[in-house]
Amino acid sequence: MEAMDRRILELFDQLERDSIDLHTFLEFVGGNPSAAREAVLDAVSEMVNQGLLRESARSDFYERTEDGRLEVVSPRAITLYMREGCHLCEEAKAAILPLVSEFGATLREVDIDDEPVLHDRYTNDVPVIFLGSKMVAQHRLDPAQLRRRLQLLKK
Repeated sequence: MEAMDRRILELFDQLERDSIDLHTFLEFVGGNPSAAREAVLDAVSEMVNQGLLRESARSDFYERTEDGRLEVVSPRAITLYMREGCHLCEEAKAAILPLVSEFGATLREVDIDDEPVLHDRYTNDVPVIFLGSKMVAQHRLDPAQLRRRLQLLKK
């Protein structure tokens, strides 16, 4: 991933925002030179085409998609794609929580029914678990395997 693309995607976390306007991208990523501004505009447009960003309902604002978040997520970030009422999802969460504490990881729960793209992608596969940007399980979690992967990150 290009450095500028990474800076754009990381800006959402740095500013703790769900949506960012073009002016902010230009200010924090591109600066004032014309060529730099054009590069930012081109990068944002390309990331929309790649599905890493999407245009917001507000004019000139962009939101980072879940795929965009996964591009820059910490290797110790655990993402649990789930849905309400899913007993396998609850079992996976219960197995993950002790590992989060033990390894200093983070857990983000994402309800796939709140996001049409994720619903279409994972509707028959929840729970789906990612460690960093890599899928490590779907349907059922092997806690021992997740533990081993987390231990490797400590080294």
